[in-house]
Amino acid sequence: MEDQVSAPAQAEAPTCYRHPKKETYLRCTRCDRYICPDCMRDAAVGHQCVECVREGNKSVRQARTVFGGKVSAVPAVTYVLITVNVLAYLAELAFPWIVDRFGNLGIGLLGPDGRQYLYQQEFARLYGDGSGLQPVGIAFGEWYRLITSAFLHLPPDQGGFGILHIILNMYWLWTLGRVVEELLGRLRFIALYLLSAVGGSALAYLISPDQAAIGASGAVFGLAVAYFVFSRRLNHDPAGATRLIVTFLIWMVVSAGFTSWEGHLGGLLAGGAVALCLANLPRNRHLVGVGAVLALLAVLVVLKTSQLTGVV
Repeated sequence: MEDQVSAPAQAEAPTCYRHPKKETYLRCTRCDRYICPDCMRDAAVGHQCVECVREGNKSVRQARTVFGGKVSAVPAVTYVLITVNVLAYLAELAFPWIVDRFGNLGIGLLGPDGRQYLYQQEFARLYGDGSGLQPVGIAFGEWYRLITSAFLHLPPDQGGFGILHIILNMYWLWTLGRVVEELLGRLRFIALYLLSAVGGSALAYLISPDQAAIGASGAVFGLAVAYFVFSRRLNHDPAGATRLIVTFLIWMVVSAGFTSWEGHLGGLLAGGAVALCLANLPRNRHLVGVGAVLALLAVLVVLKTSQLTGVV
């Protein structure tokens, strides 16, 4: 009887783990599963499957700025702030009442003619006689003035300064804003700008509550001192940063007779405090530092309000 030897069974060809009908001999360099060309993704070494690439992306740390913010290629916040300021200025020209309604005023009187008057302690008597005068200002609940005033500027017909007010502020916002935003990232830059603006308004409220003031100067002074702090911290052009801050200080003194020096100084102090927090505290403590500055400003405003309204 003849021996019959059967041929060995042919090995089954490997297939893609996602597409079982596709024959392939390629493997994922991370999980070693078979992958077809449709599932193959280029990797630093060899190729990986879709799932491994997805998992790898989750573990990649997002790029951060030198002071802990998220990196952004475009200084979008600076552009938006300039746009808002310009639009607010155009709105002022069309509706002049906006300045009185949203400017920084701590305490004042609004007459039946729509004009604002200096606050008088005998207001209660006048108002009781039916004078038609109404109290207005931050002390009477219009807290929004602390921030809205930073987006308003002098109209062209207001003295020799006029149109230069917004031109100079927007120039410095454009010049400093792009640099500082690149160092901080968008969220930290917004916090710095707005707290500098509020700081300027708050100090003006504390010192001269019956004087109206508008302008982004407080916020710009905050950016200037922040640039100085960051330059010193990074040892990057410290001489240039020093010249810049000295220029701003000289301007604050020279312009004290026709601008709100309180707003300038307040923005400088608040911006400096925020910048020091961002430059020296660990990233996970930035919110605490910035929150402390905001809390201090809030306490000062509340105390001043209590003092003013206590005499009514």
